[in-house]
Amino acid sequence: MPRLKDGFRGEQAIILPKMIVEQMEDDPLSAALHVTDMGYYPRAAHHYRKRPEGISQYVLIYCTDGAGWCKVNEIKYPISCNQFIILPAGIPHEYGADEVTPWTIYWIHFKGSLAANYVTGEVLPVTLNPGMQSRIFQRINLFEEIFFTLKMGYSRDNLRYACSMFHHFLGSLCYWVQYRNAANQTEEGFLESIVHFMNEHIGRKLTLTDMAGFAGYSTSHFSSLFCRLTKQSPMSYFNQLRIQKACELLDFTDMKINQVCFKIGIDDPYYFSRLFKQVMGCSPREYRQVKKG
Repeated sequence: MPRLKDGFRGEQAIILPKMIVEQMEDDPLSAALHVTDMGYYPRAAHHYRKRPEGISQYVLIYCTDGAGWCKVNEIKYPISCNQFIILPAGIPHEYGADEVTPWTIYWIHFKGSLAANYVTGEVLPVTLNPGMQSRIFQRINLFEEIFFTLKMGYSRDNLRYACSMFHHFLGSLCYWVQYRNAANQTEEGFLESIVHFMNEHIGRKLTLTDMAGFAGYSTSHFSSLFCRLTKQSPMSYFNQLRIQKACELLDFTDMKINQVCFKIGIDDPYYFSRLFKQVMGCSPREYRQVKKG
């Protein structure tokens, strides 16, 4: 199979024009830290990039599902779900998706006078395993906010706001302990913890075994307890959360429907449409048309 730089079903990407990047480099606020390219590649089979000379930007790769690898200074690092790595500017590198379980990644190229401060020490993958205090869902929302702010246009205020949000996004990764502690979440009880876990994995193919394992119960006991508390099965509840997120994306973004289904962990658009209609009573296309009408 051919190796691919892009072109994955459900992908999203923005490459800022050279003139806009130069404009940010001349602006005292955005010159400190700014995005030049960013995107989202879901289940990116055969994804591969090799840059023998490196590039002038730092490259952030945040894996939220599947697996892949990065090679820097002749050292190859495996990258798995819930890990990120920042590749230094000006250093030869290459990276690619795992052949069996290709990764889903959020990626950003960035530069600026403060960029190097986020890349200190040895280049290594950092693990961000979900937990009771994790805020993965909120972090992904930060990414989306940057992406859609830039997509709305390159006015000075849009660029400055995107740069300000990127500080927050990058900080949530590099200072993830403080990011989690700052939320001061006090979720207590079985149901709250499981719903939190579901939201943290809204973009993955979460299974009943995954949920029960997180709770520390057998699948049968977990299902029985969850059904008693909610009057729904765990998977039915999770699917409703997925469709709730899909409605949000249909309402507030211009994502194509096949992009929306990938965002909620479903890689079959036909199944997504059936599930959406089952929950909402209409197809995703009809839902969007009614909202716009």
